[in-house]
Amino acid sequence: MRWIWHWVLSAISLLIVAWMFDGISFDTVGAAFIAALVLGVINTILRPILKLLALPITILTFGIFALIINAAMLILAGHLVSGFHVSGFFTAFFGSIVLSIVSSVLYAVLE
Repeated sequence: MRWIWHWVLSAISLLIVAWMFDGISFDTVGAAFIAALVLGVINTILRPILKLLALPITILTFGIFALIINAAMLILAGHLVSGFHVSGFFTAFFGSIVLSIVSSVLYAVLE
């Protein structure tokens, strides 16, 4: 039951970020829920592998490269989910930062 709550909060976070950024959009609310699910799967499976492979460059950039990995995960989810659109890298970069902040606030307030 807890994972459903996380899924809903993630979808709400994505909708808030889409509302804040013109370059991130959803065709339907259902697409936001599917995107939240796909993004969760991507972050569970692919992100740890990429973070491990990119560890040297992440250390050299003092962690900034981790933000690039987050943006890449958001772009990948945009390509995989029809109805979820991310217009470019910088939109994904700043959108992923805001998504992290919004998700943290929602989890802190609602859990």
